[in-house]
Amino acid sequence: MINHVWGLIHHPDKEWRAINEEHESVSHMFYHHVLWMAAIPVVSTFIGTTQFGWTFGGSEAIKVSFMDGLSLGVLFYVLILAAVAMVGSLIHWMARNHANRPPRQECIVFAGYIATPMFLSGLFAIYPIIWLCLLACVAGVAYTGYLLYRGTPSFLGISHKQGFILSSTTLGIGVLVLEALLAAVVLLWSLGSEHSIVWSFFQ
Repeated sequence: MINHVWGLIHHPDKEWRAINEEHESVSHMFYHHVLWMAAIPVVSTFIGTTQFGWTFGGSEAIKVSFMDGLSLGVLFYVLILAAVAMVGSLIHWMARNHANRPPRQECIVFAGYIATPMFLSGLFAIYPIIWLCLLACVAGVAYTGYLLYRGTPSFLGISHKQGFILSSTTLGIGVLVLEALLAAVVLLWSLGSEHSIVWSFFQ
């Protein structure tokens, strides 16, 4: 797992070739990569929201209780895993017109590795200052887009021009999925606080 993480950050082209040659199963990829990497933003957010609390920088910190944080963390974890599977299925659907269309399982594996920078950016949630977390998220999205552009042509066996078009569409939809996930995260992690946006609708 660590080798692939370092390789995708340091030498993505070489690492994509190595990943493609493995023909890894979804279960193996989830067990050895996604389940561990997806835990980074979940554990970081759990620590940050229960020990330090959300803050906009200098403002009053908003904390959640340990039990609320634990239950919301589990839900957050499930949402991340579902998002990986969703993006993988999207890539499979968008590749329907290509002769070398990979099976859905390989597309999900591909999506799992593409999400690596996003998982790593979750480390900043340990001390959840909103603007800092957003900055880390933007950096994660940018490098995820780079991995997508570099990996798609070799993964699907298509030209770089075709890969650019498919990658751009995938990235655009993926960003929408990410925004929905982030909105869900903000709502979920605020549920344990009296300052939650959700509770204001019931007052």
